[in-house]
Order: sequence, then C-alpha cells, then structure tokens
Amino acid sequence: MKKNGNPSDTLQREVLPIPDQPYQGVRPFSARDSSAHFPPIKPLRPPTGAPNILVVLLDDVGFGASSAFGGVIHTPTAERLAKGGLKYNRFHTTALCSPTRAALLTGRNHHTVGFGSITEVATSSPGYTCVRPNHCAPVAEVLKLNGYSTAQFGKCHEVPVWETSPVGPFDRWPTGSGFEYFFGFVGGETNQWYPALYENTTPIEPDRKPDEGYHFMGDMTERAIGWVRQQKALVPDKPFFMYFAPGATHAPHHVPKEWADKYKGRFDAGWDKLREEIFARQKKLGVIPKDCELTPRHKEIPAWAEMPEKLKPVLARQMEVYAGFLEYADHHVGLLIDTLADMGVLEDTLVYYIIGDNGASAEGTINGTLNEGFLFNNILGVETPEYLAENMHKLGTPEAYNHYAVGWAHAMDTPYQWTKQVASHFGGTRNGTIVHWPNGIKARGEVREHFSHVIDVGPTLLEAAHLPQPVMVHGVQQTPMHGVSMLYGFDDAKAPERHETQYFEMGGCRGIYHQGWTAVTMHRVPWVMDLSVTLENDVWELYDTSKDWSQARNMADTHPEKLKELQQLFLIEAAKYYVLPLDDRTVERFNSERAGRPELIQGDSQFLTGTMRRISENSMLNLKNKSHSVTAEVEIPEGGAHGVIITQGGQFGGWCLYANKNRLTYCYNYGGLRRYYVEAGSALPAGTHQVRMEFKYDGGGVGKGGNVTLYIDGKKVGAGRVDATLANTFSLDETTDVGLEMGSPVAEGFHNGDSRFNGRVKWVQLDKGKEDFDHFISPEERYRVAMAKQ
Repeated sequence: MKKNGNPSDTLQREVLPIPDQPYQGVRPFSARDSSAHFPPIKPLRPPTGAPNILVVLLDDVGFGASSAFGGVIHTPTAERLAKGGLKYNRFHTTALCSPTRAALLTGRNHHTVGFGSITEVATSSPGYTCVRPNHCAPVAEVLKLNGYSTAQFGKCHEVPVWETSPVGPFDRWPTGSGFEYFFGFVGGETNQWYPALYENTTPIEPDRKPDEGYHFMGDMTERAIGWVRQQKALVPDKPFFMYFAPGATHAPHHVPKEWADKYKGRFDAGWDKLREEIFARQKKLGVIPKDCELTPRHKEIPAWAEMPEKLKPVLARQMEVYAGFLEYADHHVGLLIDTLADMGVLEDTLVYYIIGDNGASAEGTINGTLNEGFLFNNILGVETPEYLAENMHKLGTPEAYNHYAVGWAHAMDTPYQWTKQVASHFGGTRNGTIVHWPNGIKARGEVREHFSHVIDVGPTLLEAAHLPQPVMVHGVQQTPMHGVSMLYGFDDAKAPERHETQYFEMGGCRGIYHQGWTAVTMHRVPWVMDLSVTLENDVWELYDTSKDWSQARNMADTHPEKLKELQQLFLIEAAKYYVLPLDDRTVERFNSERAGRPELIQGDSQFLTGTMRRISENSMLNLKNKSHSVTAEVEIPEGGAHGVIITQGGQFGGWCLYANKNRLTYCYNYGGLRRYYVEAGSALPAGTHQVRMEFKYDGGGVGKGGNVTLYIDGKKVGAGRVDATLANTFSLDETTDVGLEMGSPVAEGFHNGDSRFNGRVKWVQLDKGKEDFDHFISPEERYRVAMAKQ
C-alpha cells in the first residue's frame, strides 16, 4: 500500500517517531569476517521531492493594507512573490492572534486545540484552556520527525501564561513544539526597540541599543538568514521548515523615522477617503470582483469629518507610522527572500506569505494612543487632543508605545465590515495570502478565489512534502487535521472548491460559512465593553457571498429558512469542535481563580534569588491595588552601590528598587506619564545589609496611591508619596528582573546597560496585603516562606 505521495519512499511514516527496525541479518564473530557487511547509516530525510518551506505570518494587517491586495502601503516583496506565484483573496483566519497561530501550526480548528481565545484569558473549558492537547501534534513536530530542519523566528503567543516562567515547563514553547531553534518573544506583543528576547528558552538581551540602530525586525531577520545559511551549508540535502512571524504590525507601532516619513501627508484626507481609494485599487487589481460593494461604515466608527481639527494631524501621523512599519516589515521579509534566491533554493521553497493573523486592530480606540498601557489600565481623559498634539513627534519612537485609531483599522479592512476580534464578518477574518513555489506551481501571477482557511496550511505542507498525516505521534493517537490541502488549486483556478464549511467564533461573535452562504452575528464591538446584549438575543445576518463578495446585503428577512438552516449548522460545528459553551466574559476571565486556570504563585509571599531574570507578570506575585513590601539582602561594595536591586515593568509602567549614587531609591512609573521617586536620606553602608520598601496603599478602589517608606536593616531612612498606581497591568511584555534591568528602564538614569547592580543581590522577598511593623525579615521567616513553596 502506498503510504505517502512518493511511491519510491519505503518508510512507514504514519507512526512518529518512525520506529527503528532491529537488524535481522547475520552478525559474524569478527568485524574482519568477509560476511561482516552492513547497510550504511542513512540520516533521516523526507521523501524525495519534499520542498523547503517558509511560512511568513504578519500580525494585525487587514485585507486592504498591502499594495499586493489594493492597499496604498508599499509592499514590494509581497508583490514580487505574487507575480511569481498565486494570490488567495478568500483566505481566512480566526479574528485573533493566539487562535490563528494555534490553528496554523496544528492544522486543526482553534477551539479543538484549546485556543478559543488568547492565552491570558484561558479557562478550564476544553475549547479555551490554551493547552494544546497531545493528540493534535504540531505540523513542525511532524516535519521534524520526518527529517526536516525546523526553526521559528519572531512571535510566539501559544504558551500558557502559567508556563512562561524560567522554570517552564517548556513542552509548549517552540522548542517543545517541533522547532529545533527559536529566536523571538513569548506573548502577544513586544517593544520593537527593547524586546523581551529568548533564544530557545534562554532570555537574552539585544546586542545594541535603539540609538545604535537596533530594531527587533532587523534582528530577527539577521538571525533567520544566519540560521538558513548555516543549515544549507551543513546539510544541503535536508529541507528546512522556517516559521517567520514578526511582531509587525501589532502595536506598539515602532519603526525608524525615515520609514514613517515616506508617507508624510499621504493620509491627510482621512480614513473615509482612504477606504474609497483602496476600494477602487482593489477592483482595478482584480482582487475583488467588479460588482463588489463597499460596505457602509458603522455608527460606532466615527467619520473623519467628525474628528476634532486639532487632532487630525496626530491621526494622520499615526497612520504614517503604521504604513512605514508595514513597509519596513515587508522589506525585511524581502531580505530573507533575497537570501534564499542568492543561495539558489528559492525555486524549490514553498513560501506562504500570510498578510495578517486577523483583521486590522481597532484596539487603539477612537483617538488612538501614545501608550497602549492606558487602555489596559482604564486611564481615561489624559490623552486630550492637546496632549496628543504636543507629543505626536514621539509616535513610532522609543518614547511611545503607540497604536492608531479605530478609523484607520476600518480602512485597512476595506471593503469589509468591522475589524480584528470580530469573527462574524470578513473584516476580522479575511487576510490576503500569497503562495510562491516555482518548482511546484506552474501558474504565475494568478488569483485564486477558492475559500480557504488557516487550518488548510498544515495539510498543504504535508501533501507538498509527500508526507501522510500521522495516526500516532509519541505514542498518542492523533486527531486528524481539520483543514483541506490547497494543493488542488495551485494549477487549476477552476477546480471545485473543497473547503465547503467553516465555523467562526471569538468572544461571542460567531458565524458559519457553507457553500457560499454565511450566517453571522456580531456580538460585541471590540473597543466598547458593553455586554448588555446577551448571546441569546444576538441578531443574526445572512449573506450569499457567491453574489455578494463583501457581505454588504443582509438577506435574513428574505431567506429566513436558509438562515435557520445555517444557525443549526453552526451549533453542530460548535459542538463538534469544542466551541460550546460560548464564553463572552471579559474582565472575569482575567481572574485566574474564577477562570479555572493554574496560578503559578500561591499565597501572599514570593521569594526570588539574586540571579532571577525575565519573569513574566503572570509569574509574579500581584502587588497592585494593595499594601505590600519588597525586601532584599544585598552586599554593598566599598566605594558605594549603583544599579537595580529588583525591577518590574519598563518605560511605560512599573516600579524599581535600586541604588542611585549609593542611596537606596524607589521609583514608581505611572504609565510613562509620571515617575514618583523616593530616596533615602543617608548612604548605603558597605557590607551585607537588608534593604526594604514598604507601600501602604490608600484603598478605596483600584489604581489609588499610597505612602512609601524605605528601610535599611529595619531603620527608616526615607519616605515619600505615590499619588496614583496602575490598576491592571504594568506591561504586556516587560518583565521582573533581579540585579539588572532587561528591556526598557522603569527609572530614568540608566543607559547602555549600566543598570547592573555593582554589588551582590543575595535574595528578594515580596509580601502583599499586610504591614510588617518589624520592617525586617528574620532568617526563620525566610525559611518558613521557602518551605511553604516546596
């Protein structure tokens, strides 16, 4: 029986790892015997003809952004690949980051692999755990066990938050998920100037600072180029699978100024005019039909004319920065493509260039923001038009953590309704995708209109490599992939569509596609936390997308039976793929106890050694909105101390206890708006001492202020005031570090890596929710806390 697509391959590849077969031949007494001849050792390789594979996945890019799909943002690499390959204009994602990536990397629907949402709001419900089950082996693991070299670069947002600490477990990190090498960041986003980097599972720092030319996009591209050159230099006969997933263009929108300046003045006419321009370009380019309708702007999205005049220059600059960021990302993808061409392997490399893991992001709210952290901490009213105008020069630079306004996201999703997070409509789920494989695709520069979904990529890669889907991986029987290989349409534009049914669901927004029809219900506007509409009372819409490309004409009233049929089909698919029970909760899911997910830190104390680094916020004791203390035992060198004792967060929010000119100092960074400093009135004495900061919280709600007191060996040496604190999060990417600052600085005065403590930090203990009137931790107390953690 033929076991895969290449009949000359005799290996039984349905069970992985491929079982070793015991030698059954004659084994003479001596190796000098003339009969002592054995088959040569053959390294494992995929079947003959298996191509190299490069999957590029951009972040938060809408269908209407790239010039390859009619947008006004110049993406020459995408255009170049499309000219030599295929453009898919009905390719779909899940409407959100982690779920799309989990579906892409497994070939299964996102709820089936536990990713009904992002990892930060995981629950114990089977479709929402964010714990990939072992019966759904990742595509990278399948390829690796069949003889591919594998590597991932960029963003990884599939690690459960309680497994992101330095102690792992690392089973669901890239190197535990089929990738032999990983360089990038773990989480939803990162500061592009000061990224939280990992090499495999080890935290590392960039080799230079932003003012020395550092940007994460360039760094990850250099690493990817270095890896693939090394791979082909050492094992040229071994194909590679590279997953290249930039943080671009997710917020923060960070890009060198000259790239943003390329678009200066380009968006002064506003988002409504831009939508019309993109719509005309799309028709001219042929990526939408001539009879496609431009969907109307919903009332929740303001017209450009309604925006304050003094704000419009700021809004235009937001879009200039975003456009520069996308072109900058495409440029670096081009450097990688150029490298493959220079190496002579591009012709036999199957490239997927997926332009966005969901629709454009509307998470920047109506006016956009200089610091996305304000949104997470419900800091309202500070970003007035005057404030934004005064600080607009910071957009895109290390001084901002910016995101553009809702209106731009809507324009980037032209011609469709809605944006990222809205799984019901194509604005949230339709992403332009390019497939390029000169040795495997005869067609050049053509458009494919077959309905396809991110779960189709995995089956396509396996079929292209002549590999079967395994029935057993590491002793576990596998759930078959849900996707349909797209190979059938590579050279046949008229081939009958094979992906006929697909459900969509995210946060209560849901839809079903079946043979051209879509039934959808939009449950919640992403930037409005209004949950007054219950799931049962959601209003459904019906579209015949075989005649209505953009979901512009709702037919629910005229075809009620068809709508009912599709609603029933949605429930069938939802039950099959673990979508039920639907979960539209928001704030409640951030409470790990209520959500039912593990919490790494238990109790009211946390003990840290003096060398612990890159500890994610989800792996730390939560000190927000309560009284707490930070105590450390340190060795102060002769001549005085300088540097960080412990810090949490970064430039746009956090706190730091450190030595400044041999004075114990505490800094509270309130969202980058203001830094509060408290400094000891006396110098730190040389030798081993215990230093302590006590924060007495005002109470009366969240985000309130408090009084700070500093101690050395139990003696009060300083006091001060913090007027306001961050209620919900310090940062989505910055971490807690002991003995130095990794990433951007919480406190001013640290530059070029001089944050390292010049003495020794022996240990640090955090305590919450109590006031210690001894102001000192005894050895017995430290032992009790340590033993309680075992």
